[in-house]
Amino acid sequence: MMCRLLRIHPSGFYAWLRMPLSKRACEDKRQIDLLDQGETCCPNRVARLTRIAGIKAQIGYKRRPGIYGGRPSIVIDNTLDRQFDVAAPDKAWVTDITYIRTNEGFAYLAVVIDLYSRRVIGWSMQSRQTTDVVLQALLMAVWRRKPKEKVLVHSDQGSQFTSMDWASFLKHHNLVHSMSRRGNCHDNAVAESFFNLLKRERIRRKVYRSRDEARQDVFDYIEMFYNPKRKHVRNGMLSPVEFEKQQKT
Repeated sequence: MMCRLLRIHPSGFYAWLRMPLSKRACEDKRQIDLLDQGETCCPNRVARLTRIAGIKAQIGYKRRPGIYGGRPSIVIDNTLDRQFDVAAPDKAWVTDITYIRTNEGFAYLAVVIDLYSRRVIGWSMQSRQTTDVVLQALLMAVWRRKPKEKVLVHSDQGSQFTSMDWASFLKHHNLVHSMSRRGNCHDNAVAESFFNLLKRERIRRKVYRSRDEARQDVFDYIEMFYNPKRKHVRNGMLSPVEFEKQQKT
């Protein structure tokens, strides 16, 4: 039946089944997770394999040309000043908030990222864009990392990050606030980059029926994929978890 559908002779079909893979095909199959096995791969081969697999890079939206200076915050200085590369964990964290569409309405996601490894160390999702959602994300980060020294926490000038509750939490947990200039997303580029990845690689591919479904998918992306598996050029093509483990050894 299969031979009739494919319009080939049965003897040729069974000969193909018995035929071993070519040396090149075997080598292509072996080129999986190369860096974990201490191997390198020619960029041309990567391009050829992705083309065969039908894999294409998803390009984000282009920004309109112009100058994005932005006014400084009146209350908090931009202490981070785009110094996104730090030499040790729990020296500088960045935080931000975004929204996710569901059939129930918007869900708001706040994250806290350690600049050292780009690891998401705290996150929270709620149905309202309040100070509590960012405080819960920061509380998770503090609980997970338990920093022994002061940590610089950088945010934009959103109302959640200018509230008295936010300032009080920072003060009582030995955290120092840094704030972007108004209207300048580049001052918080690492958090913006994470949200772009999340939406490009996961959220835009799906339609969530409920906020709970969105929350479960975000959990899967952050805790099961992004932190332990997603490789970063900045980390020497290691995931955030792998990078932190390597630095400890």
